Amino acid sequence: MRFDIVTIFPEFFGVLDVSLLGKARRDGVLELGVHDLRQWTHDRHRTVDDTPYGGGAGMVMKPEPWGEAFDALLGPDEDAAGMSDAVVVFTTPAGTPFTQSLARELAAERRIVFACGRYEGIDARVVEHVATRARVLEVSLGDYVLNGGEVAAMAMIEAIGRLVPGVVGNPESLVEESHESGLLEHPSYTKPRVWRGLEVPEGLHGGNHAAVAAWRREQALERTRRVRPDLLTGLLPDGDDAERAASRQP
Repeated sequence: MRFDIVTIFPEFFGVLDVSLLGKARRDGVLELGVHDLRQWTHDRHRTVDDTPYGGGAGMVMKPEPWGEAFDALLGPDEDAAGMSDAVVVFTTPAGTPFTQSLARELAAERRIVFACGRYEGIDARVVEHVATRARVLEVSLGDYVLNGGEVAAMAMIEAIGRLVPGVVGNPESLVEESHESGLLEHPSYTKPRVWRGLEVPEGLHGGNHAAVAAWRREQALERTRRVRPDLLTGLLPDGDDAERAASRQP
């Protein structure tokens, strides 16, 4: 898996050298290219923005530097029809919500290019043009606005990268996480058994794996009902789970 990132703040992504993703890069499991958009400008001020057509507040990122950036990043991989096998992700609050299922889908790709917008966003013609050369996704991290796309790209790279085989040491640790089964993850505990008067729940004692699994499932349902009841709406649990979840609805 290779990630390419186009940004006006390349130093922002130095944190990807640490932790599991940093180790995966050193081991050759992940590749990362961070590209300064300003290298594709041609004026002495290295300008990447201009005033919006139609007026209004703020600035819009110019199409010319982005066009040259994608020429450089997509061109070598394009087939005879002019299509690249890379997926291009434009991080934008106006995009499709990023989810665990999308992260898992993207983890199967060979290469992802992230375009990190700033100001009032990137000239819309850039998205339109790139869509003729690669698969394009406009993706939002959530229902809020950030100063730029870098934080969103970082979060998505973390979520996608950890699902690439070989990044996380024990793949089983990915199975019971929040959102993998449609539920939030159950609470977790470690030693000591009693800490400051608070005891590890009885359901986790005794070494009965079936009982532990049942307790964790029950807790996942309870947490989801309490914190994210909207997730239960789209869930198709077995009959017992459905009955328990329904009985707890306020």
